[in-house]
Amino acid sequence: MGHLDFALHLALREWRYMAIGLSKLGIASTAAKFRNATGKSALGKIAIPVLAIALILQIYFLRELAAAELLFGLVFALMALLVGIFYVVGTIGERGLDGAEVAARMIGRSARRGYSVLEELGKKSLRHPESAR
Repeated sequence: MGHLDFALHLALREWRYMAIGLSKLGIASTAAKFRNATGKSALGKIAIPVLAIALILQIYFLRELAAAELLFGLVFALMALLVGIFYVVGTIGERGLDGAEVAARMIGRSARRGYSVLEELGKKSLRHPESAR
């Protein structure tokens, strides 16, 4: 038995189980009654294809709607990711500026102390008072 024959066998078996399940639910008999009631008239010859086309279009539009929703979800997730990245980069930048401000203040204090020490040294004479004699 080839692969195609085996697949066909499985499909027929599943169809038979589905037909048994539909008849237990009463759906198959309802479909048969509808077919018998409308199949004899001109309206039935038009109604069945129209209903089949409407069902196919509904399924098609449902698939398209699901695909569109998935695409919009992906775009929304991408935008959320970009906003998160910008937020993290901004937070890191602010903390870096805070650290730079602390370092600049420390360097400023150190420079003021160094300048005041140099100013004091500049006021003092470099010679000892006893060396002038």
